[in-house]
Amino acid sequence: MILGVSYDLVRWEERNLIEEAKKLGHSVVPIFTKDFYTFLGDSSNLNLEADVIIQRNTSHARAILTSLIFEGYNYKVINDSTTLNKCENKLYTLALLNKHNIKIPVTLITFSREKALESTEKLGYPVVVKPIEGSWGRMVAKANDKDTLMSLLEYQEYTSSQYRYAYFIQEFVEKPSRDIRIFVIGDEAPVGIYRVNERNWKTNTALGARAEPLKIDDELEDLALKVKEVIGGFFLGIDIFEDKERGYIVNEVNGVPEYKNTVRVNNFNVSQFLVKKIAEWVKK
Repeated sequence: MILGVSYDLVRWEERNLIEEAKKLGHSVVPIFTKDFYTFLGDSSNLNLEADVIIQRNTSHARAILTSLIFEGYNYKVINDSTTLNKCENKLYTLALLNKHNIKIPVTLITFSREKALESTEKLGYPVVVKPIEGSWGRMVAKANDKDTLMSLLEYQEYTSSQYRYAYFIQEFVEKPSRDIRIFVIGDEAPVGIYRVNERNWKTNTALGARAEPLKIDDELEDLALKVKEVIGGFFLGIDIFEDKERGYIVNEVNGVPEYKNTVRVNNFNVSQFLVKKIAEWVKK
């Protein structure tokens, strides 16, 4: 197999992925996005000689756009642009999960500041304000009262986000100082972690939470695979809350997941597993 790797930053994951692919006897074609260009309409223009391309751009915009370009030349891409768009847009993700009766945090969506403030009273404080597009916990903030919420909404309106006048406000789920990240690779959910933070309500490892090994029970596995059926894609990181009364609640889905800490605490070779599953998929 010839594996293309589309990237804009060489992190541990990209280096390890390339190393493991080569160890398994596959050829690797690195595709550095910032040096990449193409002339659409010229069929001879893009000849990467890759059987499949794995999308590893940290920039969501570059990830979606390059996947679109590769698909336009009939390359197989993991993950494809449709999946990435579903994952990047939190409203798109939750609307699809809600449609298929998968439990999600109760989320207020409205399009005026006045209605947001009024409707949050029904939702109840504290609440979490999120950008509809974003990652690593950036611009995610907790509002304990109306004054704080008003300030956060005003701040959002002065950003450059195309969704700055769409207000995405979630209930604050009382989780046990942690959340769950499960990885779906192909048709399996082989590994996951707890992301633990006793000092801050945010559980992103990028913001200081620590990874701990997770034993995936049957309910978690079934939930992760159901999410994969709804969202699509081949390689997903699914974030799940534990609620005392409602059980597992799906919060977000990541279409270009990081996994260095998962490998470290579980002693599980994610890159090797991923490459093997891709090779099986390509043969089919």
